[in-house]
Amino acid sequence: MTIKTLATTAAVLLAATSVSADVDLSGETVEWVIPFSETGGSAKWANFFAPLLSEQLPGNPTVVVKFMPGAGSTKGANWFQEQEHDEGTLLFGTSGSTQFPFLLGDPRVRYEYSDWVPVMASGTGGVAYLNPEDGAKFDGSANNLQDVDFIYGSQGATRLDLVPLLAWEMLGMNVEPVFGIKGRGDGRLMFERGEANIDYQTSSAYLGASADLVADGRAVAMMTWGALDEDGNIVRDPTFPDIPTFKEVCEATEGCETSGEAWDAWKAFFIAGFPVQKIAFLPAGTPDDVRDAYVAAFEAVRSADGFAERAAQQVGKYPVFVGPGAARATVAGTTVSDEAKAFVTNWLQEAYGVSLK
Repeated sequence: MTIKTLATTAAVLLAATSVSADVDLSGETVEWVIPFSETGGSAKWANFFAPLLSEQLPGNPTVVVKFMPGAGSTKGANWFQEQEHDEGTLLFGTSGSTQFPFLLGDPRVRYEYSDWVPVMASGTGGVAYLNPEDGAKFDGSANNLQDVDFIYGSQGATRLDLVPLLAWEMLGMNVEPVFGIKGRGDGRLMFERGEANIDYQTSSAYLGASADLVADGRAVAMMTWGALDEDGNIVRDPTFPDIPTFKEVCEATEGCETSGEAWDAWKAFFIAGFPVQKIAFLPAGTPDDVRDAYVAAFEAVRSADGFAERAAQQVGKYPVFVGPGAARATVAGTTVSDEAKAFVTNWLQEAYGVSLK
């Protein structure tokens, strides 16, 4: 970082601190609404940040995480669209499963990201894993898995599950989704009960529960979705450097290609869904001083001594964006090319009979 950049950053933070000096949330309760069940990665993400945010907001309000699952998160997002709080006591957390229906023009979507005020965004990854019996067949490729009938608990094909479902199809695997679960944690519970034999979790949820299944021999890690390097190439996820990426598994699997329309569409939605996967928003109409107070608070959280180490253990080794960075991340997470959208729209119709018209 250059001296000029450092000076500019310091000036922005000083201005934010000055503007938000009159904001006082003493005695208040901030409700951080998550549109999923309490068992998934978004819950663990919000529960990790909530007490840290409480320590840094003016007046140290109590930050309580509340859950509003339904319709793959569109129920909660549609509700949030109607909120116009200006006292700074409402925060909303989205994930790729909220972004994807918006990107695909799902008719159930009645929310508009540009109306909301992003204050923090963070990336994540994901790990797919198998039951022990089928995991024993996994040799770094999917060649020996293509004759297995897999069952997968899914929130819906237009949600973040789009990324694993398309990946497994590209690998030639027969994965039958059972749609309708309220969060990825419910998918893990199906796997633990033997009702599903394949699953995936975002990094925070995997670290919180699924990694124990692998360590105990009750599951076998298959692959991550990877991470992006500075040139936009998919590389190993820094949180799980010992697990191969989907790209590596695809390259080792007969018939799977890491170029062409399917790959380009998969990568586009991976980028929209994971590097900026979780975003914290204030509602429309939030005053600038309240926004700046939250930006300054999240900046203090991510700059605190020991934060990186704690985050790596609980939510993974991923960047945290605040203020203007969160705004840019929101644009990146809610934008895909027309070509990628067209491919996925046609694939959803052909594979699952899902029409978005």
